[in-house]
Amino acid sequence: MSTKYFALPLYAAAACVLMVAGAGSAFAGITQEVGDSGAYSLGIGLRASYDAVEDAADSGADYSNEFNLGSIRIYGGGQLNDHIKFEGNLDGSDADGGNIEVLDAVVKFELSENCNIWAGRFLPPSDRSNLSGPYFLNAWTYPIAALGYPAIYAGRDNGVAMFGQKGGGAFKWQFGAFEGTQGGSNTEDKPVFSGRLTWNLWEPEPGYYNSSTYYGAKDVLAIGLVGMSQDNGAGTASDPGDFTGWNVDVLMEKTVADGGVLSLEGAYYDYDRDGKGGVEGNGSFLLASYLMPNEVGTLGGRIQTMARFQEFESRELTEVGLNYVIDGHNSRISLVVGDDEPASGGSSTQSVRLGIQIQI
Repeated sequence: MSTKYFALPLYAAAACVLMVAGAGSAFAGITQEVGDSGAYSLGIGLRASYDAVEDAADSGADYSNEFNLGSIRIYGGGQLNDHIKFEGNLDGSDADGGNIEVLDAVVKFELSENCNIWAGRFLPPSDRSNLSGPYFLNAWTYPIAALGYPAIYAGRDNGVAMFGQKGGGAFKWQFGAFEGTQGGSNTEDKPVFSGRLTWNLWEPEPGYYNSSTYYGAKDVLAIGLVGMSQDNGAGTASDPGDFTGWNVDVLMEKTVADGGVLSLEGAYYDYDRDGKGGVEGNGSFLLASYLMPNEVGTLGGRIQTMARFQEFESRELTEVGLNYVIDGHNSRISLVVGDDEPASGGSSTQSVRLGIQIQI
């Protein structure tokens, strides 16, 4: 069955769930306390878009005409007590052929601010965009240069990580060991090791994850440094090579005098697979956005302008967009126009996307 037709019942099901659950002012879903310190919660997220891409129509028309299910997620989690917690999330999209996948399955031992251990499937320590995820980016899609780290699904991997923080998240460290590339070149099942250091020079960002914008909830000046390495993580069994990747990312976001929010974000990436194939080389992106101070329209949203330039190994992608931010990351509408120049030096491709995102 075409994923286009598979998306229709998912849209309908998501709409029904959202109507039954009702809209919330913050992403919390449904939370139920159990005993003195136990609790569990449920939530849902939906991203859908209309996409028109130049020269992408099977009919030979100038532009394709597609309605896409970018993601539907079911969030679940809770805690046995203040120190033992868990998280289990599911995800499905057109890009995965309509299949429902295990997104996260994590057991969390949160012993103190300085010592936390997570085990299962989750996001390894990596770049800010990956640790934000698509629902908490300041753009509709991941940077093209951010897709070179190994993963099982949607940036996730199976493994274990330790992390801690100082000053409520003013300084954070995260280190872990994960499966990485398995089979093929990695005949000895060697793990991939990853680590991230984050310095927040203004307000702190507590916890394992982060956002790429806070829509004015805090002023942020954050610098992140990431390294990832796996012996025999590239090539083939007969001709193996090692994988090394690293990146540095910076976010500056500040509420200015009139109540608007200015955001500047950038990152540089470098991947080395010993010339054995796969994603290799370097790239970067720069993003600037401005969230206007006044609410507009019946829904009470605010207009945000956005521009992002990115490149990876001679491919260049330029995007400009308008976001209608209704309830932060929980409810927004995005219009993005893109110009994609391929590394081969051929003609560029234009695209238009209208997307909607909802979380409860």
